[in-house]
Amino acid sequence: MNKKDLSESDIKAKFITPALIKAKWDEQTQLGREIYFTAGRIYVKGKLTARGKRKFADYILFYKPNVPIAIIEAKDNKHSVKSGIQQALGYADILDIPCVFSSNGDGFYFHDKTATDGQIEKELSLDAFPSPEELWEKYKKYKGIETKEVEAIASQEYYEDGSGRSPRYYQQIAVNRSIEAVAKGLDRILLVMATGTGKTYTAFQIIYRLWKSGAKKRILFLADRTALIDQTARGDFRHFKDALTIIKNKQIDTAYNVYLALYQGLSNSKTEDAYKQFSPDFFDLVIVDECHRGSAKEDSKWREILAYFDKATHIGLTATPKETTEVSNIHYFGDPIYTYSLKQGIDDGFLAPYKVVKVTLDIDAEGWRPPKGFKDRDGNEVEDRIYNRSDFDKNIVVKERRDLVAKKITEFLKGYDRYAKSIVFCIDIEHAEGMRTALANANADLFKENSKYVMQITGDNEEGKRELDSFINPQETYPVIATTSKLMTTGVDAQTCKLIILDSNIKSMTEFKQIIGRGTRINEEFGKTYFTIMDFRNVTDLFADRDFDGDPVMIKQVGEDDDLGGLEDESTAEPITDEGGEEVQFPVGEPDPPYIEGGGEIQDGPRGKVRVDGVAVKIVNERVQYLGADGKIITESLKDYTRKNVAKQYKSLEGFLTTWNEADKKEAIIQELEEQGILFDALKEEVGKDFDPFDLICHVVYEAKPLTRKERANNVKKRNYFSKYGDKAKAVLNSLLDKYAEDGLLTIESTEVLKLDPLNKLGTPIELIKAFGTKKTYLEALKELENELYNTTA
Repeated sequence: MNKKDLSESDIKAKFITPALIKAKWDEQTQLGREIYFTAGRIYVKGKLTARGKRKFADYILFYKPNVPIAIIEAKDNKHSVKSGIQQALGYADILDIPCVFSSNGDGFYFHDKTATDGQIEKELSLDAFPSPEELWEKYKKYKGIETKEVEAIASQEYYEDGSGRSPRYYQQIAVNRSIEAVAKGLDRILLVMATGTGKTYTAFQIIYRLWKSGAKKRILFLADRTALIDQTARGDFRHFKDALTIIKNKQIDTAYNVYLALYQGLSNSKTEDAYKQFSPDFFDLVIVDECHRGSAKEDSKWREILAYFDKATHIGLTATPKETTEVSNIHYFGDPIYTYSLKQGIDDGFLAPYKVVKVTLDIDAEGWRPPKGFKDRDGNEVEDRIYNRSDFDKNIVVKERRDLVAKKITEFLKGYDRYAKSIVFCIDIEHAEGMRTALANANADLFKENSKYVMQITGDNEEGKRELDSFINPQETYPVIATTSKLMTTGVDAQTCKLIILDSNIKSMTEFKQIIGRGTRINEEFGKTYFTIMDFRNVTDLFADRDFDGDPVMIKQVGEDDDLGGLEDESTAEPITDEGGEEVQFPVGEPDPPYIEGGGEIQDGPRGKVRVDGVAVKIVNERVQYLGADGKIITESLKDYTRKNVAKQYKSLEGFLTTWNEADKKEAIIQELEEQGILFDALKEEVGKDFDPFDLICHVVYEAKPLTRKERANNVKKRNYFSKYGDKAKAVLNSLLDKYAEDGLLTIESTEVLKLDPLNKLGTPIELIKAFGTKKTYLEALKELENELYNTTA
């Protein structure tokens, strides 16, 4: 047996796996083979999407389930023993693994992140692979696990429900780091995880492992919205069974281990606070959900709850830590021990990508000044001044503006999917009410079929709030469009939301991130793989802010005497305020006040708003922006973006043509360019739908004259190069050319094309291939056909 002739799979089966088993690694519980740890980034292709490549490790070694301690990258024996080490190191950095190996079957090349003797890398023989206990010792050193007590907690098993579900890699890291931090005595911990990445499941596993290990015996999970508590109790926390209770009124039962509670169910300024029925040392762990809200404000009533249970370990969970000059989650919890961002989630394929449709209205861009003597609906003369984007719907209501926004939303849905779940974010409750009317009129046909097609879902609207569960339920068709103010900015698990409309002057980065999070969840079963943001107020300019998706940085200035007693800008930090910025208090036993669920504006109606008709409003600019491969919105023209990115790989037209012509399958080149961020479908919209990717690249990047698919196909037919083939084979090639002209190159590169019209009329796939002799000769003929299609000399 010549080892050089063996495939990578053979090398793993015959040499690497036996070496691991010999080193006492349990094949069933400790040895994970070909583990995919990402889902593959989703690429948007018009209305369709495709998955990119998933990252996978040849081997991940576990000391305990979900506690990975080593990674191995395997290569065939034509490679050196160390050729996979850089790839393995990249994966190890992502997965937070200290021991990294590469192997070609001759031995192992070992990179040890814990080495202190200066020899961080070395070669090992096949017989010298470390045992689980040896690598566990290195893992403990890497993680700072120094005592038996800390080790016992850190090695506690995860909860397994028998369904085969296990944490994703980033959830593993978040849970493991939290457990280890608690075990080592850290009492304030912050986890930052993008919306839709499973913070509640992560919290459940943290609580379960700490509880089962005996490290924490009584746990309080705090939230400020009923929906969050209900979702949590019905979801993963149901596995706590009889150990779990929800605090709903003043009567406190101290017989449970895990307590779910609303802030406003525990705190009241008019009567004795319910939380004081517990002793201050009753809880030894407090989990603060959405910690950027509620208790983020240092002098709030709700912060008093955390101060009362200050002897407990506090863990804050958020997608958007609040960092202003006055308020700071980092000041309270410390720097995040782990951050999993929106960009990472999209790159890994766990979160949905998005595109942006920016719509500019003339009165928004230029302002509107009423003509002399212009009167409002009530017959009062409108103040003579220039009204701009920040005034509309807040100070002045222009009916024609609302109607045009509703018309544009409706046009988009008609060209996409009229039953796509959509959320319209408005200035306030009155604006949400007005937009419901405008959208109902714009969609009168569907509104007649079902009056719940468009619904106002705001804090003051009981009918709308009752439909919130139906809106977020993928199996419920109605409501389709929800108009809202603040109610749906956070905590709403809208898995199938495909369109987010921004018609509110959002300045807060925290609020913006939360709103974008309404669309990031993926539900492939119901066709939700990406979403669109329609922006009427230039809100998406916040994507360009350097703070949009970076690691949170503490901005608040902390003085030596500043002991959680700083001042706060109440208009921005506390989510539940009245119009004057004063904190709104709610009595114990009434955890569902009208506005609590969204922290929305408290108002009775259109106070002080001027209402006018007869203003001409038109769209002056509309632009579609896409998400680039770097996770940033592409703000330059698509042509410039394409030119710059393709030129990085192909410096000249000649270089591109050489690679193209030598490729066995052109699809591989197209896929590679797409993974680098080239948006062929968007380019087709801009340059021409009849060009295939080859001509789009040649024309846009190298300024060559493009040919349509039909022109290329006709040129081949004119040359009649395939006269050497028999009649049946000629008919197949002619039909392939017709199919190329109609659908493009990628269609004819697959043998599945033989089952499609018009080829299926010529015979079965087997009969058509036999017309060329064998499958090999058919593929050779197809290759020759492609060469003729892209013959640049003829």
